[in-house]
Amino acid sequence: MSRILVACEFSGIVRDAFATRGWDAWSCDLLPSERPGQHYQGDVRDILGQRWDMMIAHPPCTYLAVSGARWFTARRREQDDALQFVRLLLDAPIAHIAIENPISIISTRIRKPDQIIQPWQYGHGETKATCLWLKSLPPLQPSHIVEGREHHVWRLSPSVSRSKERGRTYQGIANAMADQWSAYIA
Repeated sequence: MSRILVACEFSGIVRDAFATRGWDAWSCDLLPSERPGQHYQGDVRDILGQRWDMMIAHPPCTYLAVSGARWFTARRREQDDALQFVRLLLDAPIAHIAIENPISIISTRIRKPDQIIQPWQYGHGETKATCLWLKSLPPLQPSHIVEGREHHVWRLSPSVSRSKERGRTYQGIANAMADQWSAYIA
């Protein structure tokens, strides 16, 4: 059975998409999982060296996303630490890796993304440009293009749960990852 680590995921959405397709799927985050399932609550660096066939990582975008560019000058150290974490994930001893993040400085400080996807390409009538940096994985193909594209995530009101809401992977994208990359690895 193939093993996947979904790093920096508290929602369990991507983990569960792979689990339903027969993977030994684990999520990992500093936060507890919102859904029951195999979840390591702690630092992903503690388990990176275990035998994983694939990793999909969602590193925190707080100091990476260009939406926060106006604060970049004051947060150089945090930004450097965030970039070092992304490099660590990209260099993990795992054969197949996908790093997911919004439009960010990863593109200029590490490398350009292999692909930029949108929720409306996977069954959700919304826009949210999402970059994928891939290692030994093919780009995702759109699975269900829909109309009615609006900026739902961008317009969320300030709240305690706003960052969690913005950080959740859309189910259609998780399903496309699980379907397409499972078939590729098989």
